Amino acid sequence: MNLLTTADGEPFATGVLPFSYQPPIHDISNRIILQVEIEGFLVDAIVDTGSPYVVCPPHLAEAIGIQPGTALERIPFLIRGHRMMGGLHRLGVHFIAAKGASLMIDATVFVPDGDENEVWGDHPAYIGLTGCLERMRFAIDLENNLFYFGV
Repeated sequence: MNLLTTADGEPFATGVLPFSYQPPIHDISNRIILQVEIEGFLVDAIVDTGSPYVVCPPHLAEAIGIQPGTALERIPFLIRGHRMMGGLHRLGVHFIAAKGASLMIDATVFVPDGDENEVWGDHPAYIGLTGCLERMRFAIDLENNLFYFGV
């Protein structure tokens, strides 16, 4: 099923999911917020094309069972004005289609260290460009609050 096509008729998007367009907790600016699964856990995630990675909240990383020692690399990362230490991991991010085919991306994910939980608070996850969105095609329909995706 093709939901969007390129000029030559090839599929651009093969799945679509609705999103909310509202300020997240503790913010005043509207953001695109999708429901995705990260390693099987359903989460709200802000689409942030300025973020170099998917960012997984510390409490979710703990629920998934991510161990800091399994990180591909440890790096400092600036999130919401706070410099946090954490690790890069490869995790599955599942875009669950409301129509069409769902899509699983093997994403590069920044996981803040567990002691950053207090700073993180109740903020959602972030879906970043590098390591996730760059691995797929996507389009945003703000009029109908739809996020189209495909490979």
